Amino acid sequence: MAAPNGVLGAVDPKTAKTLKMENTEKRDTLIEIEKRYQKKWQEAGVFNVEAPSISEIPTGSMPAGELRKKHPKYFATFAYPYMNGTLHAGHSFTVSKVEFTTGFSRMQGKRVLFPLGFHCTGMPIKACADKLTEDVCKFGQNFERYVDEDLNGVGLTGQSPAPTQAETKDDITKFTSKKGKAAAKTVKMKYQFQIMLALGIPREEIHKFSDANYWLKYFPPICKNDLNNFGARIDWRRSMTTTDANPYYDAFVRWQMNRLKDLNKIQYGVRYTIYSPKDGQPCMDHDRTEGEGVAPQDYTALKLRVKEWAPKAAEKIEGRIPDGAKVYFVPATLRPETMYGQTCCFVGPKINYGVFRVSENEYYVVTKRAAWNMAFQGTFFKEDNFARDASELRSVLELAGSDVVGTLVNAPLSIHKEGVRVLPMESVLPSKGTGVVTSVPSDSPDDYATVMDLAKKAEYYGIKKDWAELEIPPIIETPSYGNITAKFLVEKMKINSPKDAKQLAEAKDLAYKEGYYKGTMLIGDFKGQPVEVAKPKVKWALIESGEAFEYAEPNGHVVSRSGDECVTAYLGQWFLNYGENDPEWRDTVLEHVKNDLETYSSETQNGFEKNLEWLNRWACARTYGLGSKLPWDQKFLVESLSDSTIYMAYYTISYLLHSDIFGTKRGILDIKPEQMIDEVWDYVFCRRELSTELIKSCGISKADLEIMRREFEYWYPLDMNSSGKDLIPNHLTFFLYVHLALFPKEYWPRSVRANGHLLLNGDKMSKSTGNFLTLSDAVNKFGADACRISLADAGDGVEDANFEEAVANQIILRMYTLKEWCEEVIKDEKMRTGPADELWDELFDNELKSLVHEARQHFEALEYKVALKSALYDFTSSRDFYREATIAAGVPMHRSLIERYITLQALILSPIAPHWADYIWQEVLHNKDTIQNALWPSVPAADPSLTAAREYVRATSSAITSAEAAQLKRKARGKETTFDPKKPKQLTIFYAASYPAWQSTYIDIVRDSFDALNIHIDEKQLNTKVQAQGKQEMKRAMPFVQGLKKRLMAGEKGDVVFERKLPFVEGDVLAKMVKGLRRTTGCKVVEVVKVEGEENEKAGVVMVGEGEGSKRQEMPSVAGQATPGNPSFHFENI
Repeated sequence: MAAPNGVLGAVDPKTAKTLKMENTEKRDTLIEIEKRYQKKWQEAGVFNVEAPSISEIPTGSMPAGELRKKHPKYFATFAYPYMNGTLHAGHSFTVSKVEFTTGFSRMQGKRVLFPLGFHCTGMPIKACADKLTEDVCKFGQNFERYVDEDLNGVGLTGQSPAPTQAETKDDITKFTSKKGKAAAKTVKMKYQFQIMLALGIPREEIHKFSDANYWLKYFPPICKNDLNNFGARIDWRRSMTTTDANPYYDAFVRWQMNRLKDLNKIQYGVRYTIYSPKDGQPCMDHDRTEGEGVAPQDYTALKLRVKEWAPKAAEKIEGRIPDGAKVYFVPATLRPETMYGQTCCFVGPKINYGVFRVSENEYYVVTKRAAWNMAFQGTFFKEDNFARDASELRSVLELAGSDVVGTLVNAPLSIHKEGVRVLPMESVLPSKGTGVVTSVPSDSPDDYATVMDLAKKAEYYGIKKDWAELEIPPIIETPSYGNITAKFLVEKMKINSPKDAKQLAEAKDLAYKEGYYKGTMLIGDFKGQPVEVAKPKVKWALIESGEAFEYAEPNGHVVSRSGDECVTAYLGQWFLNYGENDPEWRDTVLEHVKNDLETYSSETQNGFEKNLEWLNRWACARTYGLGSKLPWDQKFLVESLSDSTIYMAYYTISYLLHSDIFGTKRGILDIKPEQMIDEVWDYVFCRRELSTELIKSCGISKADLEIMRREFEYWYPLDMNSSGKDLIPNHLTFFLYVHLALFPKEYWPRSVRANGHLLLNGDKMSKSTGNFLTLSDAVNKFGADACRISLADAGDGVEDANFEEAVANQIILRMYTLKEWCEEVIKDEKMRTGPADELWDELFDNELKSLVHEARQHFEALEYKVALKSALYDFTSSRDFYREATIAAGVPMHRSLIERYITLQALILSPIAPHWADYIWQEVLHNKDTIQNALWPSVPAADPSLTAAREYVRATSSAITSAEAAQLKRKARGKETTFDPKKPKQLTIFYAASYPAWQSTYIDIVRDSFDALNIHIDEKQLNTKVQAQGKQEMKRAMPFVQGLKKRLMAGEKGDVVFERKLPFVEGDVLAKMVKGLRRTTGCKVVEVVKVEGEENEKAGVVMVGEGEGSKRQEMPSVAGQATPGNPSFHFENI
């Protein structure tokens, strides 16, 4: 599923940073064409496709794999979008990957399926609807009682972020995912109705959205329209909404959950989870406006009993708690194994702490934030009576951190049995842990630096010096840092103060890794054991003795869709048993990722592998929001990331079940929702065979059951799932887990393509800055094909891509100009007919063949940026070269070649720019059927000799014109020139009849290093042998060797290259270039001279020019520099 949108819609034109469009006539012309062809495609049902029918291929007549081989297919999807807003340009980037792939697959003769549904499950829609209900109650149906609070009239409010976590990772043994996509898309507005106004919804319509079901009716048609305007090749018959709003999809989800439970993949248990007190339920990734990817962080909470209060604290606490009551400072630690080394306890002197009553005789001193987390872990409230608001948790009294400094506490396991003191630490964060930090200066660089500082400045801090000078015992031996790790690192890294935050963070990371992975315990009951082994033992020993308890909190700031700051709760819940608790399931998925799944990039594969290492149980049910009810416990709804794992299978048969997205109208098989019992889904998805009992129990005919099975077993497995890389940690990994659990191996997913985020004009898209485009905005602004070409040009990797509006604007001009040229040239009666035997004809035809093959290779590799280069930019450059060459040569272009060019241009560009291509195909070339049904052109392989000749012509022409231009620049600067370019001049081109003798040695070296069978050169062997000839030879040898390599790797035959034969006749090519060079250089005379003989005895023969065939003894020195394939030339005034 696509991550639920933040706030999507229009951007205030006053603040917009996007390109302003002017003079839009060309764009409007192209858009008119696009609209016309989109209508044609939809009316003709061009993208509607089915599996081979039962009448065509009877059931059981061949295995499903053979059926797919006989009738090739391609099935691709992208994560279905969430329906709480309109699609933005980032969605179109992901869609484009499916679009280009399916477009090309159609041209390969495959049946291609690209369906799309609408995701509505979860909290976002319900939370927004509830907020609107509050807005209507507060301001009236049309918000007439609202008074503007800000200058812009929509009440934008700045919100200060919560303090961030420390930059070093808390627990090095845990993998964490960093996400910022949802936050980056969110613009914070005070009221929900303001957000709806920003979406462009009329004020008088907004109150209707207080009904959550209205969202399901409103946004899907907009999504469909936007994608149709984009030219998407979607089979809309297969669309559906999720949740129980569609009874067929609801039955599908219930089947999925039942079968996962049957397989013991869904279990019930008590565990930590991110939780929204206001909503009264777990808050999973897509239920959040902030904190996607944040997970519970487990701590060990120590109970440091107060032995003696500091004077200020004693005065404030007197009479507020019972005499004899036990009061504990409760630090939370990730390193319980180090507690033997406690020498003090830190508090933030400026932090306010609460004294919270746990029982009649027990109290905890922690921050209010920590107490609020504990309240959902059985400390202050029971699970069946969790609080909904923080006001329900009250402290007995509050104490400033400075009040408790000097308090004596008992530190469990510490060697200092008489107790340790509470001391001040400025860097303690109230937003992390409990606000109380136990100090172990032997192994914590932060603690060591702080106690050293406290001891030096005891008077400044208002403490007794000896409080900070307790013995620091060695507790862990490490191979790198000894047995007082913190002291070693602080001194080695020259850390002078607790304020050296960057160095301390680095030191903390080093100390933690060394201690955990390589350390050995020196003290306590587990002395001699590796720290990695001893750590959990120490933790449980502390808990069992009553001196500690488990505590957890979110490892980042999390806000639910309802605006509630989330906590970590310990509660019973239904969960999918991902991860280490079902190692066989996890390892099966991991093996599939490593060995069978195509991920198109190492980054995506590594992302999956890392995620599979750390991903653990996932709560799959909630009580608030929209969705399907958990079949066996209907007070719960299936969570949004758990009902969206295998919906691709539903696409295969959805059009057979219903003909509208809500399932209110039956599909072509006339099946009722209640007939889709679990056993039917099992049969359709190849989990069981057909039986008389099944037919009888469901009431569906055998023929209809077989039709549904055929659709699934033909279209599955899914060939490609396209999504943003931010969904690898959840949706995409769940997608693999559940597919592998429920379907036979033959139907496991074949590939996942993950892309990065889409930047706009080089910056992140942000509504608050005005650098934002919805999909509709982009298409209306530039047209569909210009957007599609720009998206292809944006990039193909998992790194963030960039949509440049300036590029899109330039593409409008390029495509309009190309359209106009095609329309005009096809009517040109002056073009040649008959044999296309001019050199320029042959070179042009050959280059077209080469580029068609290049483009195909790139499309097959899903490399759309380079495919676009071959299919558009290089293709038009090839035309330009032909046009300019024929003009220079004084011959018209050839009609058959131009028609061939236009045909090929339309075909190979159609996967990316189908509207433009179809217009050219039907209205310029007058083909009757749409180009959407055309096949990729079949052309012979390019002739390497003609390819080499083309490169020779280009290189030679460029060298000559560049040399002349250089002389013009020198003359303009008043510098001396070898000739005056503005006066009558002559150009003489010299080409060599044979290679210099010295090159024979290097030809033999290259021949020995070349593997003709595999078209491979042993670079190491080649370079060694070349270098052995001596440094003096290298300067002239290396360019020659590189030229040979280039020819061989381009496909020229080895015998041609090694026998020192050019694949073309150089003199003939130069002769045909003369006329054009005379025109481009302005030379009155252009002659071609063949140079013969060895280095010191060279002579020339005039091949073109005055005295043709005559010998020429006196030649300029440049004549001797010519070698076969590399001519030299000389300008002179006449």
